[in-house]
Amino acid sequence: MLRFLFPLLLASLAFTQSLSLTKGPADYQVYQRGADNKADIPVELAASDANGKDVFVSIKKGIVPLPNFIAHNLGKVQSGKLSATLKGVPTGGPYRIEFRTSRVGAAITARSNVLVGDIWLLAGQSNMEGVGDLIDVEKPSDRVNSFNQADEWVNAAEPLHELPSAVDRVHWRKNAAGELVRFAGEDLAKFRANRKKGAGLGLPFAIEYEKRTGIPVGLFPCAHGGTSMDQWSPDLKDKGGDSLYGATIRRAALVGPIKGILWYQGESDANPKAAALFPEKFEKLVAAFRKDLNQADLPFHYVQIGRHVNNVNAQPWNLVQEAQRLAEARIANSVAYSAIDSDLDDGIHVSTADLKRIGRGMAGVAAGKLKKGPHLDAISVDGQTVRVRYSEVNGKLVAAGRIGGFAALTPQGEEIPLFYKAAIDPREPSSVVLHFQGKLPEGVHLSYGHGKNPYANLRDEAGLGAPVFGPLPIQN
Repeated sequence: MLRFLFPLLLASLAFTQSLSLTKGPADYQVYQRGADNKADIPVELAASDANGKDVFVSIKKGIVPLPNFIAHNLGKVQSGKLSATLKGVPTGGPYRIEFRTSRVGAAITARSNVLVGDIWLLAGQSNMEGVGDLIDVEKPSDRVNSFNQADEWVNAAEPLHELPSAVDRVHWRKNAAGELVRFAGEDLAKFRANRKKGAGLGLPFAIEYEKRTGIPVGLFPCAHGGTSMDQWSPDLKDKGGDSLYGATIRRAALVGPIKGILWYQGESDANPKAAALFPEKFEKLVAAFRKDLNQADLPFHYVQIGRHVNNVNAQPWNLVQEAQRLAEARIANSVAYSAIDSDLDDGIHVSTADLKRIGRGMAGVAAGKLKKGPHLDAISVDGQTVRVRYSEVNGKLVAAGRIGGFAALTPQGEEIPLFYKAAIDPREPSSVVLHFQGKLPEGVHLSYGHGKNPYANLRDEAGLGAPVFGPLPIQN
């Protein structure tokens, strides 16, 4: 009897070795859910010596199979391969997807930690790349994965961005000979061992988003520190991996549809030459992303640039901040967030703790669980007070200690001493009342967060900060 079973066992082993997944999910891959909270996952299997055999798939969460994917028959192998679609995989995970040639028995090939949820693209410059100290960073979750810059799906962990190992040349570093090189092996290991900075807002965003919605998250990091709007120009798309925009679009084709974009950039354009052109370039970039990703109403959440501790001309800095504040009204389905109230981990980069706060606030808004945070609504004068009203406030306005950040300016932009008190109105806690004595100066303007390194501390109860604005005229 054994002599008859032995050839059958060998044949079974030979077939087991031949079945392989040539297209479909990788370990840790995330698929964007559709409007029905499900995803269709295309697969292709190669099995050169298995023509006519059926292939079965099971999808499990832990040890429990999903009801519609218990040894589901994908069809028969023809011409050495089988192409099929796993239709209607529900939002959730992590899943293990197993393929076999019988309804029971061990899997021949499998993929693990696959998620169906929402994918968010992270782009911009250093404050999105993440330059926070790698101390007390956000902890990973098995329901948040990342498509790293080496084009590999992994469990998301800080630091999300690793430019030297990226596939695309635009992210590479120069060696001693001045040549662009991609780090690998010992060079990459040394870079990782010596790295002290790299915390960003992307992982805190994802962790909070999943907590608030129960929807797993895929992150898609594409940011690069020190980069300008010109370097992100859609006009450079045809350069592919030699341009930031081209590299991002190339990678987007590998990821598939996404839920939205998180953007933090503008510091490199806050100079006399570039600031005036920033609004047009910014709107053009958003439009290009939506067109090239074939998602006309793709949500675009972005952070207004914060503080910079130096004494270089502040006017272009404030021009970019005001342009970012105003862009929200011109760009449909966009939300602007503030960073002006943040601590820094160096002269320009937001601290790890405040990146967590900003990311979590953005997640609450993106998940539809929070209002947008304080948005300037109106400025009015009543006697010897100036009232600054805000909309989109979560709960009420708050400030740790004395409210800082409001300044009176001449039409030429020079600060003048005017307000002796700033207080949140207890009867209307979405308003700040600024008190002055005497007569309101002719042509006076009001600003919040004026300069490059102001002390500004106005937030709402959800921790979302009030944005920099102005200078705007105060009219009696």
